[in-house]
Amino acid sequence: MEYSIQMYSLRDITAKDMDLALATVAKIGYKYVEFAGFFGHSADEINAMLDKYGLKISGTHSSWTDLRDNFEETLAYHKAIGNKNYIVPGADLSTQEKLDEFITVMNEAQVKLAKEGITLGYHNHSHEFIPTSYGKIIHDELASRTTLMFEIDTYWAYNAKRDPVELLEKYKDRMNCIHIKDGLSNGEGKPLGMGTAPVDAVYAKAQELGFMMVVESETLTPSGSEEARICFEYLKTLEK
Repeated sequence: MEYSIQMYSLRDITAKDMDLALATVAKIGYKYVEFAGFFGHSADEINAMLDKYGLKISGTHSSWTDLRDNFEETLAYHKAIGNKNYIVPGADLSTQEKLDEFITVMNEAQVKLAKEGITLGYHNHSHEFIPTSYGKIIHDELASRTTLMFEIDTYWAYNAKRDPVELLEKYKDRMNCIHIKDGLSNGEGKPLGMGTAPVDAVYAKAQELGFMMVVESETLTPSGSEEARICFEYLKTLEK
């Protein structure tokens, strides 16, 4: 099995030394990365680092406002690095007006990106599964009013008291990757195998459905690189 890692997991390194961060995850054994910002690096620099460490890009977490305000330059950058999965990591959808604008922008951008061979997706936290102050469940709205892909963050779904395995089955036709993550039911994240989320069941379902599994472990305890190593080693135990 080959795994990806969300580079936010190593945010204690990435902003200061992207090269070191990529070297670190490659040494651990990850074969893919999902970027969370490029920190001023050109597309050529990103490509050179990926090539140096034998890594491939599984996707990015990138802003929806870049698609709204600076589409052509944003598209050019992502094409240059070979990114096929543009994933919005969240958005302020706290009012009906904000939700409506977001959906309009995403629907328009999705069509344009699809023409360039890039899928557009959305990554959830917990609040998308909880009724808003204006009476909507955001994830249901995105499911019914868009054809966006979903990158289900299985821990945040669990934290919202949803069954992540059921969500993977429900949205399997609108997914190509997941965030496999662990934590406690109080919202406290943990490395894989150290929380109470149903990681083993999520792993089995993702494997059944053929989804890329993207590790995200975000507490930096004791460091991003050490958490990344713990998570990778736990995944290897699930292969046996």
